[in-house]
Amino acid sequence: MTLRAATADDLDAIMAIERRSFPTDAWSPELMAAELESPHGRYLVDEVEGTIIGYGGVRALQGGADADIQTIALDAVHRGSGRGRALLRALLDAAEERGAQEVFLEVRADNPSAEGLYLSEGFEEIGRRPRYYQPDDVDAIVMRLVLRHRRGATEPGAHDTDAAKGATA
Repeated sequence: MTLRAATADDLDAIMAIERRSFPTDAWSPELMAAELESPHGRYLVDEVEGTIIGYGGVRALQGGADADIQTIALDAVHRGSGRGRALLRALLDAAEERGAQEVFLEVRADNPSAEGLYLSEGFEEIGRRPRYYQPDDVDAIVMRLVLRHRRGATEPGAHDTDAAKGATA
């Protein structure tokens, strides 16, 4: 597994995964490009033999108390292998390095695999946003992780991410 910082040169590969993972509500290339360039975010890609098979991003202002997982997605053939967990943990590390004490995210209520991953890593549900994901009318489950509680998270197990998307900021 190779995780590395995403660059503007990765945009086409990221967008291909984005469209496959989120066919009804994919981000635009312009929005994703702005996310990759933002000094307030950290985006990573996962590569296998030079091919990008997943990506994820966190928005965490340096010195800010909180951070937001923006998105995590993997090509379908790589889901359930622990790669989503590795991406999530790397994004949490990045948030912690920037000083975050809490991390938030939204996950589709119709994505129990992603929800299970987040729960197993110590996130808790703190609310719901009805019909948040459009045009599908799917609720968003709002989750929070207090980073000081992170050490108690479970080890990789039965749950791993399907494509899990956070909200845009």
